[in-house]
Amino acid sequence: MADDVLIEKKDGVAKITLNRPESLNAMGGALMPMLAQYLGDVSADRSVRCVVLTGAGRAFCAGGDVKGMAAGRDAILHPNGGSASESSPAALMAAGIQGLRASQRATSLVLHTMPKPTIAMVNGHAVGAGLSLALACDMRVASESAKLGTIFRNVGFSGDFGGAYFLQKLVGMGKARELYFTGEVLSAADAMALGMVNRVVAHDKLEEETMALAAQLASGPTLAYARMKENLNRAEDCDLPTLLDQEALNMTLSGQTNDHREAAKAFVEKRTPTFKGV
Repeated sequence: MADDVLIEKKDGVAKITLNRPESLNAMGGALMPMLAQYLGDVSADRSVRCVVLTGAGRAFCAGGDVKGMAAGRDAILHPNGGSASESSPAALMAAGIQGLRASQRATSLVLHTMPKPTIAMVNGHAVGAGLSLALACDMRVASESAKLGTIFRNVGFSGDFGGAYFLQKLVGMGKARELYFTGEVLSAADAMALGMVNRVVAHDKLEEETMALAAQLASGPTLAYARMKENLNRAEDCDLPTLLDQEALNMTLSGQTNDHREAAKAFVEKRTPTFKGV
């Protein structure tokens, strides 16, 4: 039986592939626990300097496994795998909430906060919670044939995995509410016009161009990227004096790295620096 998530590490880049193509990589089976495990691994692995998240087949991720939910088998809603008849409704509800919170923190939150760049390679449909995962990444490179939408309203859900947070940051409050309330599915070009994706490329060039971007980031000053990301995340919800204090701290810390010393030396010697992430 194929693994629900695949991982490949090469030259400082970890490529994580959601691998349930028969269900458009819906979040059923072992997909979310495996994704959480791999994200925790690459976040802590110093040899990994950039992370790419994508999907197998013709979709990035179709979101929750609605068929599994309807059958009462969904791992997110029933994390303990027990029979509903053995627990009270309150206990099942509490377990479901706890399981979903843990899954969100181990995936979307880790993608957004890990101290290295993360890229969503959107090869097809990224909808529902699948869109949320893509939005949790630092950057999104989309195939020209990709489709992006919240679509939670189509199945009577309010939304999860941070989509409401990330989408409002990218497109503004009014447009985010429109996209949530209508469930409109956008073309890659329209999503780029709104600022939801960073780049749109020809479908047959998607992996080549995304991995070239990942290689470029992986060859950069990793510790400085970590401090940059910390500054940007802090800036999302703090005032300017607090951010200035944070920037002063991280600027001083990054100035003590070997990468900074190498860059300064290369500048004087008029050559390209070689960053080692130390």
